Amino acid sequence: MKFGAIKSTVLITLMVWGAAAFSEVPSKASNVGGIANTRHNLTQSYLGGNAGFMNLSRNDYGEVCVYCHTPHGANSSVALPLWNRTIKATTYTTYDTLGTSTLTQPVAQPGRNSLSCLSCHDGTVAVDSVINMPGSGKYQASQASSQSDSFLNAWPGGPGSSFYGGHGTLQVSNSAFNEYGQCQSCHSINGPQFSSATIPAFDVFYISTDLTNDHPVGIRFPAAGPGVDFNQPNRITGSVSFFDTDGNGRADAKNIRLYDTGNGYSVECASCHDPHGVPSNGAGSVTNPTFMRVSNTGSALCLTCHVK
Repeated sequence: MKFGAIKSTVLITLMVWGAAAFSEVPSKASNVGGIANTRHNLTQSYLGGNAGFMNLSRNDYGEVCVYCHTPHGANSSVALPLWNRTIKATTYTTYDTLGTSTLTQPVAQPGRNSLSCLSCHDGTVAVDSVINMPGSGKYQASQASSQSDSFLNAWPGGPGSSFYGGHGTLQVSNSAFNEYGQCQSCHSINGPQFSSATIPAFDVFYISTDLTNDHPVGIRFPAAGPGVDFNQPNRITGSVSFFDTDGNGRADAKNIRLYDTGNGYSVECASCHDPHGVPSNGAGSVTNPTFMRVSNTGSALCLTCHVK
């Protein structure tokens, strides 16, 4: 059986595992009413006064959006919207290295619509490593046009650091703060969690630079043809091909999509995930678990693309 992206056995495993994999992990965030009430609000203002406990482990910039975006002086080394995050030059171990005989499509390094996610989730750059720090005057102009990894690696940091106004900064990108470091010391299955309801394990969110055990990204989507068991997107808008489920001609947040960054229309992290959250049943409702564009109840998300 032809299976252009992942082995059928892997997909079956994903479908069986889906009830757990696509369920929301324990969190104090309500996941209602927008990104400020989700885990992607790195100020953690939804914790109230308890958010201050994180100040030894990250810079609290006091703004929700600034951890990814800035209105001025954005990172021009990557084509992402007003991007405020630093992104290291990283080579990822991709799915094709497994040598599966059923992989029929080429796999490239992750495109920009995956790098935006991996800039936090691969564990090589800290979650508060930004170019334009609000209210601090710490704008790193050189990083906006030509990012220097040696500059990033030279920044001091760590719990209790007095660098940049007394916050313990995670600006560095070295072994002390990768997926086995600071965050995982508490947010891990093996970490000293006081309660799974208050300090959940984030192991599944630390993808690392080895992408062989995750859904392939940077993989070209198979074109229609004999023996191809994939549904085809019904709309194209510029570099985005998408499943226009509501027929309005726009790539809405709830539409699964493919991105063409020079290797043909490909699956990327943002194909299935919207980092801002997508309400499950309209405005004001709880967002889909794990920032999914489509709820995977009944494997609905998987079956958007896969014919099984």
